[in-house]
Amino acid sequence: DEPLDMRYDPAGGGVTAQDIVNNAGAGELADLIFRFGEERRSRAIARAIVAGRPVTTTGQLAQIVAQIGARASGGRRGGGRGSSGRGQGRHPATRTFQALRIAVNRELEHLAAGLAAVLELLAPGGRLAVISYHSLEDRLVKEWLRRESGVCVCPPALPVCGCGRRARLRLAQRRVIRPAAAEVAANPRSRSARLRAAERIPDGGG
Repeated sequence: DEPLDMRYDPAGGGVTAQDIVNNAGAGELADLIFRFGEERRSRAIARAIVAGRPVTTTGQLAQIVAQIGARASGGRRGGGRGSSGRGQGRHPATRTFQALRIAVNRELEHLAAGLAAVLELLAPGGRLAVISYHSLEDRLVKEWLRRESGVCVCPPALPVCGCGRRARLRLAQRRVIRPAAAEVAANPRSRSARLRAAERIPDGGG
């Protein structure tokens, strides 16, 4: 149970999770929790948070969200696909905390900026490997790799290519790599990891 901060760099300024939780409207909170946490109970959770204000610690927020989960599951704590999306054992507040962490640290913005910059760092033949830990990250990486490994980005209805674009990456594998069952058993935190990789194509290559 700690102060509700969640910044990776507390000395760097910026908003905290406590700022968001206590100042955002119920609709804004619900949208944030749904978008960044993919939490289907986002509206009920947002209403409970607003009703429980001021919320100043991680323990207080976890308890508020857990009560929503317990009511939805008939008194059972956590578990089930509805609360975790993947089996048993995950705290019902996990997705809410994920959403706040992503918002506070602008994680998806930084990921997109990092992916854009990496092409300037990779030498021809160099390889990039990205491990994502939730679907929002993985979706962003997948779409970026698909875009950079494709050639023409003109609308399908255009009869002739007008963009003159060339692929800059070659996918190292077509399918995402997931941890094997033995790895998940030895390291449960790896269960959500997704690995994608690509190779830099020399300028003018194909």
